[in-house]
Amino acid sequence: EKAKLLRSQPAQIVEPKGLLYVQQREFAVTTPKDGSVSILGSDDATTCHIVVLRHTGSGATCLTHCDGSDTEAEVSLIMSSVKSFSNTTGYGRLEVHLVGGFNDDRQLSQKLTNQLLRAFDLQPDEVHLVTFCVTELNDREEEDIHFPIIYGIAVNVKTAEIFPATFPEKGPDEDLRSAHVLTGATLTNIYDAKMEQLRIGPYFWRPFPHVDFWLEQDDKQILQNLSTSPLAEPPHFVSHIRATLTFLKEHPFPSRSLFPDRKPRIYKKNEEGLWEQVCSAKI
Repeated sequence: EKAKLLRSQPAQIVEPKGLLYVQQREFAVTTPKDGSVSILGSDDATTCHIVVLRHTGSGATCLTHCDGSDTEAEVSLIMSSVKSFSNTTGYGRLEVHLVGGFNDDRQLSQKLTNQLLRAFDLQPDEVHLVTFCVTELNDREEEDIHFPIIYGIAVNVKTAEIFPATFPEKGPDEDLRSAHVLTGATLTNIYDAKMEQLRIGPYFWRPFPHVDFWLEQDDKQILQNLSTSPLAEPPHFVSHIRATLTFLKEHPFPSRSLFPDRKPRIYKKNEEGLWEQVCSAKI
């Protein structure tokens, strides 16, 4: 019922004001007390799932974008991050919302759904499954080709409302964060709710193998080889991958060009509600 209700809602366009956008293999946690961020969101999920975990007592809310790389470790990580904000309240319960995936040929969505259910089931804490809009419950068919119905969602941290969403702005540092994923990152926390700061990096990777070869390929080759579900990707998938590969080519050694001082790039929301880089103190 809940899945049906969610699928029937048109995707809302979420503007950058007050938004914290979460990319694949990232997560962010905050509470209703946050003066900078009121919405957490993520999109472009095809076989991936977007997970929202919330404690109803403290209102602490986590959103993450899982791709099945290490589901059990990821679930443990988001559980402990939400619980770290929820210690003071004796009342309330943990609720989880799972959205994303579809009936893809390789059954990657189904596999990830099963992994997530199992990982939450193994938790010592009681977790209540409130929204389950994944795989076959998020699938539509068009001329024998399957697609997800919902590609992205947002959660309002203040009201706990969850809705289908798209995001014109996926920054800051979109290419840098995508490069981190493409080079094999593990799930990373990008937000410090106590300081109300977005922290990116420091990330380190080796030069990306055959980057010139990939950049020479046509759109079809990139789609076929670098997507888990070539037929169901959103239209900007190839340009996004090209931008990420170009970034990796420009920054083969991020320790030199991006993080010479080994410190994260820190952003805070300005008065307009947009991210602005904070200058790290020069010594």
